[in-house]
Parts: sequence; structure tokens; C-alpha cells
Amino acid sequence: MTEPLPAAEIERLAVMTLNEDLAFGPDVTTLATVPPKARATACLVTRADGVVAGLDLAAAVFDHRGVDGFAAQVRDGDHVTAGEVLAQVTGPVPELLTAERSALNLLTHLSGIATATAAWVDAVAGTGAVVRDTRKTVPGMRAAQKYAVRCGGGENHRMGLGDQALVKDNHVAAAGGIAPAVQAVRERYPEVFCEVECDTLDQVREAVAEKVALVLLDNMDPPTMREAVELCRAAGVRTEASGGLRLDNARAVAETGVDYIAVGALTHSSPHLDIGLDL
Repeated sequence: MTEPLPAAEIERLAVMTLNEDLAFGPDVTTLATVPPKARATACLVTRADGVVAGLDLAAAVFDHRGVDGFAAQVRDGDHVTAGEVLAQVTGPVPELLTAERSALNLLTHLSGIATATAAWVDAVAGTGAVVRDTRKTVPGMRAAQKYAVRCGGGENHRMGLGDQALVKDNHVAAAGGIAPAVQAVRERYPEVFCEVECDTLDQVREAVAEKVALVLLDNMDPPTMREAVELCRAAGVRTEASGGLRLDNARAVAETGVDYIAVGALTHSSPHLDIGLDL
């Protein structure tokens, strides 16, 4: 079962999204055109095949506008087809329409991430490689975007800068090499999981000699990556591929034997899943 998005985060995002839409005043179009006491049932309908994520967020947005009749027909993580009803929402029409875009912005965005993640997971199925995200997220949306990755069958990398150490090229330059960088991390934060980014096989050898937990293989071609994986595997060090990854080369990368494939595009470039609200 996918680890859920915390209730506090759902509340925060629902309020933030509505506040943004109502920052310049009430929904003047709806107030002018809809009878104030009108009630109706609307359906959230997907216009394309995909994977759903964000239903609880959409429900929270409607609930904040006094529309508490939200009945989901599917669950986050479900694969859906074009024309399928995701949820029915019953309540005052003015509030339904006021909340419509706020709810859809969250639902379509997260469902797009889940759908893209599922495509990557399918592409590497059977290889043993695990698809996971990066910190390339929209400010304020990290927890929700990473939740959507989980809905799509992926896993999460670190949530912030303090839960894991990732020694990258600039850290290596500042410390004077991979070995002193890793040693400095261990001296100050001995309990923290330490990963090192490597661009060359010589760097991989240096990282392995330091017995790091994981080596990130950055922008390596498959033959070089395969050799790097063998070096790491012999030392009991896990590996992660990153950089230059595309859906059409995902399987070739996965077949090198890497443990993880880090895909920044999941959270920074996934297209929204087309979902509409039909009264």
C-alpha cells in the first residue's frame, strides 16, 4: 500500500491553492451567473488513460468550500481509462465551480506524475531496477509530488538536505577529492546514509574504496555503467543511474544492473493528466 500524504500536508495545500485562486476576490463569474441556492452533482472524469493521484487533495479543496459530498469511484494509484468517472461531487453549484480549478490543478498535476512514473516502472519491469525521484520538485509541492511518484509505483530518494548525504561534484571540488569529502561527512554526521556522485570509473573506484553506501553513476553510457556496476557489486555497494535518462533508453540503462534509476523529469517535466469536472 502506498504511504499516504499526511493530513496536515493535504490541509496546507488545499488552503494554499484556494487562497491563490481567491486572492483578488470571490469568483465573480460564478456569482453573476449561478443561482445562489442551486445544487448539483458533478463528475470528475478523466479524458485520457493514466494513473490517479491526489483524490484526497481534491476532496479537501471541495470540503473547504462547503462541498462535502465527495464520493471517489477509484483510489489513488489506480490505472484508469479515458472517460472513466473518478469521483462524484455533490453540493452547492456556486461552491462547486469556485473550487473546480483549484481541485483540478492539484489532481491533474499529481496524476500526471503518477502516470509518467508508471510508464518508467513498466519500461524497466523485470530488470530489478527501481525507479525513483530526485529533489527537482516545485517549491512547496515536494511531499505531494513524491507521493504521486509512489502512486505510480516508484520510490522516493531523499526528502531534503538533512536526511541523507549526497556528495556531488561541487562538494568534491570544495573538499579536495572524493575521499576527503566522504571522510568529512562521516566525521561530522556518522549516522547519515552517504551517497557519492561519480562521472568516471576512477571516481567509482575511489568511492568504493571509501565503502560508501551507494554510488550515483552520472551521465555514463551503458558499457561504462555496466563496468561501474560490477566494481560496486563486488564491494557490496549499491548503484544509481542518473543524467541523460529517457524513457526510450530506460531499459538499456536498467539492464546494466543498476539498483536505482533516478528520474528528475518525473517531478519537473511530467505533463498533467487531462481530467475535467462535468456538472
